[in-house]
Amino acid sequence: MDRKLKLAVFASHGGTDLQSIIDAAKHPTYPAEIALMVSNNKKAFAVERARNAGIPTVMWQRKRFDTDDDYVGFMTDKLKEYEIELICLAGYMKIIPARIVRAFKIINIHPALLPQHGGKGMYGLHVHEAVLRAGDKVTGVTVHEVNEIYDNGKILAQARVEVKPEDTPESLQKRVLEVEHKIYPETIAKIARGEIILDG
Repeated sequence: MDRKLKLAVFASHGGTDLQSIIDAAKHPTYPAEIALMVSNNKKAFAVERARNAGIPTVMWQRKRFDTDDDYVGFMTDKLKEYEIELICLAGYMKIIPARIVRAFKIINIHPALLPQHGGKGMYGLHVHEAVLRAGDKVTGVTVHEVNEIYDNGKILAQARVEVKPEDTPESLQKRVLEVEHKIYPETIAKIARGEIILDG
């Protein structure tokens, strides 16, 4: 097997998307590996998932640093130390500073078909509530590059999920998550194999 693409996964809460990448990476032919997990929330179950998988984990909170420069510099140094080639946001609830966006390749997974239902405040159940309010018949999942504008980067992959008449935000979220857990590891693998080329 050729050298594997080194990933950093950033997560703030449950970490189910992180787990999907951990599980995919267990296969010997998977072309990427998680070299670092980053969270802003020490109580996140994502942290437990990473530690259980033996993945180095770093807490990154602005309040721990005197200046923005120190905050950004700390993470820049960590990403370089672990030779990170791709950052994967997986339910990460903080804005990535512009200096890091410009310096590293970053992708994100969003629980809707962008450009619909994206932007500030559109995360978690809020997205599914918006889909149901809009009366959409179809929603889905988008994997996209990250730039300095919310949910605005180049779309790399999408998958559709039917909206059922009886859906609640919770039931819709559950079905969308099942698709997320398939499409995110698949898209990362395509990037690692050079089948998807990133602009960043």
